[in-house]
Amino acid sequence: MKIVLEKGQRLYFTSDTHYNHSNICSATTTWVGAENLTRKFNTLNHMNDALVNNINEVVGENDVLVHLGDWSFGGFEKISEFRNRIICKKIHLTYGNHDHHIRNNKEDIQEIFSTTQDYLFASWDSMNDGVIHLHGHVHLPPNLRLGEGKSLDVGVDGNNLHPMSLDEILSVVKNQPIRKLSLPKDHHEKRI
Repeated sequence: MKIVLEKGQRLYFTSDTHYNHSNICSATTTWVGAENLTRKFNTLNHMNDALVNNINEVVGENDVLVHLGDWSFGGFEKISEFRNRIICKKIHLTYGNHDHHIRNNKEDIQEIFSTTQDYLFASWDSMNDGVIHLHGHVHLPPNLRLGEGKSLDVGVDGNNLHPMSLDEILSVVKNQPIRKLSLPKDHHEKRI
């Protein structure tokens, strides 16, 4: 996907918002022994509001937001509910493992996004030349979001539930040495 910004537009990236996912919210989770994998909110609505507000605080109506998967959870209607609450007009979505309704284009739901597409690969062209690789899915905390080489988890869990601007991303990875990729552990695996 190639994105060309117009004058004054800013580019943001995010992933793994899991809007309305009750098990990722500490107040409503049924996961046993996984408290460290939940977001600390008193209600599911409070978590949903924080996600929306954090996006709308930094991503303007005419900016571009690239979402790298796992948009929403908890029912088909939550897909458009979340989209309707975000003021940004141009959202590009790469499907995550929980985005099956969008991938299958149930009721033409893909139309609410500027583009939708499958994810690419964890290894990337020119990684040995310093090209940056952005990803989500692994729900890494802030201290683990930066991988070897110029690989960065832009998921909300490692970014205080906020999207990251291109300038922020460039600042975070600028001093990273160029290396071959060593993938982080998946969020389904136990972290040490």
